[in-house]
Amino acid sequence: MPHVYETDGAAIYRQSFATIRAEADLAQFSADEEAVVVRMIHAAGMVGLEQHVRFTPHMARRARAALEGGASVLCDARMVSEGITRARLPADNAVICTLGDPAVASLAHTLGNTRSAAALELWRPYLDGAVVAIGNAPTALFHLLNMLEDESCPRPAAIIGCPVGFVGAAEAKAALMANPPAPALTVEGRLGGSAITVAAVNALASRSE
Repeated sequence: MPHVYETDGAAIYRQSFATIRAEADLAQFSADEEAVVVRMIHAAGMVGLEQHVRFTPHMARRARAALEGGASVLCDARMVSEGITRARLPADNAVICTLGDPAVASLAHTLGNTRSAAALELWRPYLDGAVVAIGNAPTALFHLLNMLEDESCPRPAAIIGCPVGFVGAAEAKAALMANPPAPALTVEGRLGGSAITVAAVNALASRSE
């Protein structure tokens, strides 16, 4: 017998978001934040993720305003940059990932760091007022924080710092939230990843579900 299942994409989205809102504890979040967290839970397939999501005050509002003003989105990995829905971006925003630049390998060797971290050195011309989306590499988030300790380094409008992993991820995100150099969003601990980060960007890019 053929399987019977929901085939209406819009209905699947409606039921998914209704299930998330029924099961997740969203009371701690503002309306702007809640829309982002719901998308992140949806991407992870994990009610309970909300217990680990942290925003600095007004981060969601400021990130949205930056995107509406044309801010670039700087991504640590192609999995992040390719997942962003261009049609949702409010100002035909540039989406930039420098990891594949031919200069990165030699730069990483010079710095004695990972390619993911070294690639951020190529962000400097685009960093001022940008929305940063780090969803893969803890070393990228650590390197960004080190870059921003220099007062002459351009400042981003907002940082989505959700790298995933067992080495350095929890520590990098804790460092971000302990002394945020810009409005910030993270998922505490080992949790995170490209899908969750992309979901946050896509939610911030649009006020609608």
